[in-house]
Amino acid sequence: MQNVLFLCTGNSGRSIMAEALLRHWSDGMFTAFSAGSHPADAPHAMAVEALEARDIPVHGLRSKSWDEFDNAHAPVMDLVITVCDAVANEICPILPGAPLRLHWGLPNPSSAQGDEAAVREAFAKVCNKLEKRIAQMVTIPFADRKLESIQADLDAIAASDDTVASDVTDET
Repeated sequence: MQNVLFLCTGNSGRSIMAEALLRHWSDGMFTAFSAGSHPADAPHAMAVEALEARDIPVHGLRSKSWDEFDNAHAPVMDLVITVCDAVANEICPILPGAPLRLHWGLPNPSSAQGDEAAVREAFAKVCNKLEKRIAQMVTIPFADRKLESIQADLDAIAASDDTVASDVTDET
C-alpha cells in the first residue's frame, strides 16, 4: 500500500477533493491524505458538493496543516503531490522517508470569476480533472519497480492531460 499526500495552500478545495477521490477509487492500493501550508477552517462547501455529486464519501474530511505530517509519529509518505502552483513554489516540509514528488498544478476554483453557478462549475471542472488523473494513477503498477520508472508514469499523467478551463486562476 502506498501513502499519498496531496498538498495545497488552503487544503479546502483541490487537495481535499483529491484525497476523497483517491480514497474512493484506490481499492485499498493507496492511503490518501491531504494538507495545506495555510489551512482553511474547513473544506470549501462547493468542493464537498462536487464530491457528493459523484457519490464520493466526504465523511471525516477536514482542512489540516502539513505540520501534521512533518513529525516522527506521522505516516511515512510514498508520494507527495502538490495540486496548486502556490504551494509548489513554497519550501515544502521534509517528510519522513524519501517520497516521490509530483506537481499537478490546477487552478483554484474558488477564485473563478462570475456568479455562484460559475464558481460551482469551476469546482466541478477541477474535480473532473482530478478524477481523471487519479483514475490513471491507480492503474500504475508500483510494486517491484524503480522509482524513476514510477516517477515517469506519474509525470506522464499530468503531461498528457488536457487543460482545465482558463476561466479560473491559481490564486489562494
